[in-house]
Amino acid sequence: MAIQGFGEIAEKLRRSTVLIFAGARGNGSGVIWSADGAIITNAHVARASQIRVQLWDGREFDAALVSRDTRRDLAELRISAANLPAASPADSSQVRPGELAIAIGNPLGFVGALTTGVVHAVGPLRRLGSEPWVQADVRLAPGNSGGPLADAHGRVIGINTMVAGSLALAVPSNAVTNFLAADPIDAWLGVIVAPVRVPRPASRSKVFGLVLLEVEPDSPAANASLLPGDILLGTGEKSFASLDDLASALQGSGPRLLRLAFLRGNYERFRQVTVQLGAQRISRSAAAA
Repeated sequence: MAIQGFGEIAEKLRRSTVLIFAGARGNGSGVIWSADGAIITNAHVARASQIRVQLWDGREFDAALVSRDTRRDLAELRISAANLPAASPADSSQVRPGELAIAIGNPLGFVGALTTGVVHAVGPLRRLGSEPWVQADVRLAPGNSGGPLADAHGRVIGINTMVAGSLALAVPSNAVTNFLAADPIDAWLGVIVAPVRVPRPASRSKVFGLVLLEVEPDSPAANASLLPGDILLGTGEKSFASLDDLASALQGSGPRLLRLAFLRGNYERFRQVTVQLGAQRISRSAAAA
């Protein structure tokens, strides 16, 4: 299917896509959201203590982290630059299955790589919470995270975030708009988690939880002596059955304490730990690309 002016559409989208240097964790992508230096990417991309951004013309800038939200895996960065080629967001509520989808990013060191496909669905996915995703059959690889998913007119319909099976999942553009309009969230636990079901032989039952795949050094989780392999079960008020439950528990601002129940070792005994939260970064899901 030929699209009139597709070359120009793709080139404009490339100029609105940036390369984000994330240190030893690898590189990611981002989208210029405003001409005065606002850049949107995934929260799991913007995890380094120092972040640099490279524009399409090769210029590099130090980026300041403005806000991160693990519930939607979004982060806002800002660089000191003006007259940037900002992307045009679409109304993601109007996206329909079967529409053309264009993904731009920097996978595996290939800067500005383009791939196309079609939108498969727009809506939530089981075990990934209640929030909707734009699901498309475009090919993503490490480095695509944070880049734009656009329609046939080059308007951004989502921020590429992860792969589930054969489908790419993107945070809808309307969620980005809501994220930018919300108050900054400062919760940061410093972990990578994944949902699990844990068999408990003594009770012949299974419990749901979030297994810690990684704990960042000097993070609130590390300072509370949580370890990879521990399974978070919940707080005193709510059990963790999905990633959304942990994100909800972390919501808030300012220094505060969070009491968590978890399992370790043979998973026979429930343990508890108190975590000191404060103004810093946020945890994310392990499912991200």
